[in-house]
Amino acid sequence: MSAAARARAAKQVARHADGILHLRSGRRIGIYAATAEELDTSCLIALALSRGCLVYLPRIDPRSHVRSMCFARITAVPRSLRSNRFGIVEPAGPQLASVRLLDVVFLPLVGFDRHGIRLGMGGGYYDRAFGFRRLRASWHAPLLVGIGYASQEVPRIAPAAHDVPLDLVITERGVIRCVRGS
Repeated sequence: MSAAARARAAKQVARHADGILHLRSGRRIGIYAATAEELDTSCLIALALSRGCLVYLPRIDPRSHVRSMCFARITAVPRSLRSNRFGIVEPAGPQLASVRLLDVVFLPLVGFDRHGIRLGMGGGYYDRAFGFRRLRASWHAPLLVGIGYASQEVPRIAPAAHDVPLDLVITERGVIRCVRGS
């Protein structure tokens, strides 16, 4: 995709996200700082901050032996954050006490299907962080929303035992409500 098409897609995703999630003051939003290969999240971060949302970015704990991730609050669109060992920028601020306190989490996608199964970069950080959602079928918080390009949709991804399904996927074309079951 051209840079202009990518920028348009990022703006459309932010509009669709606001349309369905009604971003408003006090909502706790988890979102990633995009790499060059991912859909740019800066429009969505700026919108959430302008609406008074509390915005948190993921941060990998370098001391952890189980490759864990926490979320740290930001107060402005990230421009110059430190890069971790994977080249992903992350905040240095105080971390959130529990990911269960987030209202919505936007996750990056390499691929996805309509059953909410997502392919990430392979580290399993999100699946470990939100693994508690596999324990109860009725767990509703936080809402897990994949964001990416419509071209990343595939017909079916075989789920692994550790996969935590998404509730929604938002692309430049609109919102996809994920269906559970096979």
